Amino acid sequence: MIRILLISLTVISLSVSCGKGSKFKKGYDLPQILQNDTLRVLTLNSSTSYFIYRDQPMGYHYDMIIEFSSKYNLIPKIIVAENSTTMLELLKKGVANVIAYNMPVTNEMRDSFLYCGMQQISHQVLVQRVQHIDFMVTDVTNLIGKKITVIEGSRFHDRITNLNNELGGGIIIEAISGDTTLVEDLVRMVSRGEIEYTVADDNLAKFNQTYFNNIDVHLSISFDQRSSWMVRKDSPILADSLNSWFEKSVSQPVYLRIIKRYFEVAKGYSDVHLPTFNSNLGKGVISPYDVYFRQYGDAVGLDWRLLAAVSYQESTFNSEGSSWAGAKGLMGLMPATAASLGVDSAMLIDPEANIRAGAEYLKKLIVLFNSVENSDERLKLALASYNGGIGHISDARALAEKYGADENVWDGSVEKFIQLKRLEQYYNDPVCKNGYFRGDETVNYVNDVMGWWLQFKEKIKE
Repeated sequence: MIRILLISLTVISLSVSCGKGSKFKKGYDLPQILQNDTLRVLTLNSSTSYFIYRDQPMGYHYDMIIEFSSKYNLIPKIIVAENSTTMLELLKKGVANVIAYNMPVTNEMRDSFLYCGMQQISHQVLVQRVQHIDFMVTDVTNLIGKKITVIEGSRFHDRITNLNNELGGGIIIEAISGDTTLVEDLVRMVSRGEIEYTVADDNLAKFNQTYFNNIDVHLSISFDQRSSWMVRKDSPILADSLNSWFEKSVSQPVYLRIIKRYFEVAKGYSDVHLPTFNSNLGKGVISPYDVYFRQYGDAVGLDWRLLAAVSYQESTFNSEGSSWAGAKGLMGLMPATAASLGVDSAMLIDPEANIRAGAEYLKKLIVLFNSVENSDERLKLALASYNGGIGHISDARALAEKYGADENVWDGSVEKFIQLKRLEQYYNDPVCKNGYFRGDETVNYVNDVMGWWLQFKEKIKE
């Protein structure tokens, strides 16, 4: 199994990172990298490039650089920088070998860097709700008289302003502050019907389509923009190797699987509905697996209906299901988590083994929060950790404590800060160790599981 090293530069000063012994000598290219077994990779926290979910590193660019490293038997050392400018500075100083992120292709950058590896052509698109074709915007001229909400000062604001000028005016532009709002927030607002339209890069829009199946992102409103990974000019062999690898990879199954994972497979819980109690299973039965929920609930001291609620939220009782992130089986366990509980990946489709491990893991998380006096809050923190990962919940609790909220209360406190971790000023805060997080999914998860549990208890008594 390939080893991975992670470094966050949000908590390491640039002077330390570039200190004595950390720079590479001029001409440090692929042969020297291979000799030292380590590829140092710069990237940014984002919902598509790199993030941590269920305590596992993920992301489109992350998965791709892992594949490249695997080809050369290299240990990838992931360095998460604060912004693009910092990445360029660190690459130029020799702190890392490659930037694995969508860096815009410009002539001025070619003097210092080589564009290579993953290359992409993107453009800006209109985000709108799916409805009858008569009410859809299918041409930019249809935008006249429409209100489009964008973040003030963003490139999307610039583009829609220029488009308005090109059309001779008539587009109603609503520019809002970006201090507490992201493009993804605006996409969510379009999905919910809170605003009519917004603008996003096509890759981010397609990624969000996997969460919100009622949005349309087909209408392009800008010219194409090229972007690419980067290395220093004194690393031509590494550049050639990245180019050759990427050219071959785009037709390989592994690349298609990564594309599908991030830009096609549905995410979230919008398709989870109230379960239908099958009378054929008998009175007082929730699922065909109740005997295991009861057995292992008793074994760890948890209400079996709570375990059933987690299982329903994770898999709708599909024992062979797998989520986009790789969580498997009835209890939606990540392979690494299951392995720590003595269940290998092949056994995750076995209902009994999966439920046993899920019960043990949930109990372990509850015990982790033993210092929290209120049992309901303790359970909610454990459920949030089950869904999003212990690291992000620890970050949210640290933020709550820093900003004067109660780190032992989920409702209105820790849940608030888990949602704020989508914003740079929060996930880059020194008290945070796990970076960007899309916290609204975890908030929904906790609410849904608690809701299922209540309904199961009302339907089926002990």
